[in-house]
Amino acid sequence: MSLEHPVLLGVVGGAHGIRGEVRVNAFTANPADLGAYGPLQDAQGNRFTVASARPQKTVVVVRFEEVRDRNAAERLNGRELFVDRSVLPPEDEDEFYQADLIGMAVETVAGEPVGTVVAFHDFGAGDLVEIAPERGPTVMIPFSEAAVPEIDDARGVLIVEPVAAGLAAADADEGEDEGEGEGAPDDDDTAGPGGASVNEEEDPS
Repeated sequence: MSLEHPVLLGVVGGAHGIRGEVRVNAFTANPADLGAYGPLQDAQGNRFTVASARPQKTVVVVRFEEVRDRNAAERLNGRELFVDRSVLPPEDEDEFYQADLIGMAVETVAGEPVGTVVAFHDFGAGDLVEIAPERGPTVMIPFSEAAVPEIDDARGVLIVEPVAAGLAAADADEGEDEGEGEGAPDDDDTAGPGGASVNEEEDPS
């Protein structure tokens, strides 16, 4: 790839129709902006110029100037499309590009090391961040505000909440059995005014 700092903007899905259009899972905020930053490139350095793009359900249907028929479109299935980081507009305060987070250290809110960010993924149910721990296989967590409450740009650290991220189990509810045992009302009784028990079967007369 000839791009110095490639940023993934989309992944080509299947062909659409007979005129060379393809379905693309776009990662731009507005899917129709897939071609707004100039020609796209794949990992082999092939260039693709967006001639038209229109949203359709969860994807965008794209016609590339370089793709003229369905056969050529079918060969693009699974192709990742990139632009160089330099062509993207500067982010506003509190905004970021996912590509800028790759390589960041990951810590819990308590300051415990988790690993390093190695990739981002979107399989259709929301963004996931892939983390490589010091040892063992990589793990994926939701890239949500609950799971990732803070990104510390100054230190270059992604901070995660272990329970929301699925890295730790929630503590069992304490006192789950409170109210049972000594002093608890019998099954046949209900609490009456002042905590006195009233037998439901008692003849009110």
